[in-house]
This record gives sequence, structure tokens and C-alpha cells, in this order.
Amino acid sequence: MKIPKPKIKGAEHYSEGQLNYLQRKKLYQFGITWGRILFLFSFLLLWQIAADKEWIDAFFFSSPIDITRLFVDKLLNLELLHHIGITLMESGISFLLIILLSLITASCFWYFPSVGKMFEPFLILLNSLPKSALAPLIIVWMGTGYPTIILCGISVGLFGCILNLYQTFQQTDPERLKLITTLGGNKFQAFTKVVFPGSLPAFISISKVNIGLALVGVIIGEFLAGKQGLGYLIIYGSQVYQLNLVILSILILCAIAVLLYGIMNIIEKRLKC
Repeated sequence: MKIPKPKIKGAEHYSEGQLNYLQRKKLYQFGITWGRILFLFSFLLLWQIAADKEWIDAFFFSSPIDITRLFVDKLLNLELLHHIGITLMESGISFLLIILLSLITASCFWYFPSVGKMFEPFLILLNSLPKSALAPLIIVWMGTGYPTIILCGISVGLFGCILNLYQTFQQTDPERLKLITTLGGNKFQAFTKVVFPGSLPAFISISKVNIGLALVGVIIGEFLAGKQGLGYLIIYGSQVYQLNLVILSILILCAIAVLLYGIMNIIEKRLKC
């Protein structure tokens, strides 16, 4: 059977060679997408068969059907949506604060280079410190609750984000900065007209990394100080041996991470346009 060629938008504007290349590219992407779907389906099927045939202990490893039943049950009574909403809210606030504080701090460091050089070693030190070691201190200082969890989320990505942004600003083409100065522009105009616009692709890439780090930090905070959220569900489920709940929460976290990364990809493509 002959495989139909994918339709190319605006095909009349392309040569035959270009159309063949675009068709091959679309077929390749089509194969990759369905290959991923097939792999995921095969994994879930093998997992279910292994649980049914008792190749694995369903108490410890659960099964796709049991997890789906639990998901539907928790979804119907709105309990799961509440915990997902709490984690998303904390992660969103943490991410926005990471970006805002990093942008302000890195801009100040670029504007005052001596201050940036003075604080750079301390930022490197704080960035290399395991953030899970800071969480107990934050809990002792601030107690439990949303502010503590959000601060845990901020601590994971803040220092690295500042360093990356500062280094990106420093790598701006000096000839372009010299041109701004020659034309009578001041340092603020150089930053707003040259430095930041030129650093925008790197800024988006850094944001894509930090949206995941914010989620990681929030989950650490919920592990230690949360009474709501997916991190709390994971800890609660492990304590009462409801491993279905633990695995379900982990799978939802994976889905959230993919969703957040996808949103950042869409924003990146829109900004490029």
C-alpha cells in the first residue's frame, strides 16, 4: 500500500526538490511521534501484564488500571484537583519571583560591574550548595506554610539564574555598546536597546530551565513543610503505604513538568516571530 504524502501548506511556492525534502521531514516527524506513542503504550501494557501475571508485586509497583481508578476517584471528589492547584500556584509564584529577582540583580551587576565581581564568588558558592540542606533552616526560620514552600522553590533556581543572566549580559558585543556610546546614548539606553534585547533568546532558555527548578524546589518544600500539594501526597502515601497514590502523584508531576516546558516552548516561538 502506498503511503499518502503529507500535505504541505503553500506547496505552490516551493520547487519539487523542496517539496520532497519537506515531505521527508514531515514523515520523519510523524514516525518519531508515533514511535513515542507506541513505546509508551507498550510500556503500560507490559506493566499491566506483569502485575496481572504476578511477575511483579502489585502492592509495591501498582498497575496502570489501579492508578487510573485512583485518578478517577480522586478527580471526582475534587481532592486531587485541589492538590494539583496548590502545587501549580506555588510553582508559578516561585518561578515568577526567580525571574524577577534574577533580572533585577543581574541588571544591577551589569550596571555596576564592581558590585557584580564582588558578589560573584558568593553566588557561585550558594548555587553549588545542595538546596535540600537549606530547606530545614528555612522551615525553622519561617515555620510551615505557603511562604516557606515558595521560598524553597525560589532557592533552587535563583542563584544559578542570576549567574547565567549576568554572564549573558557580559557577553554582549562590545562594538554595539561602543556604537551606542558614540551616538550619545547612556548606559541605561545601552542596556534597554542592546544588552537585554540581544540576550532575549538566552533569557528564554534560562527561563525554560528555571520553571522546572521552581517545581523541584516546591516539591522539596512540600515534602518537609507542606500540608497540601503533590509533594505532600507523595510523603503521605509513602507513610501509610498507599503506593498507588505515590506513583499517581509522581506521574502527575511528570505531566505538569512536560506541560510547563511546552508552554515555555510556545512562548519562545511566539517571541521569535
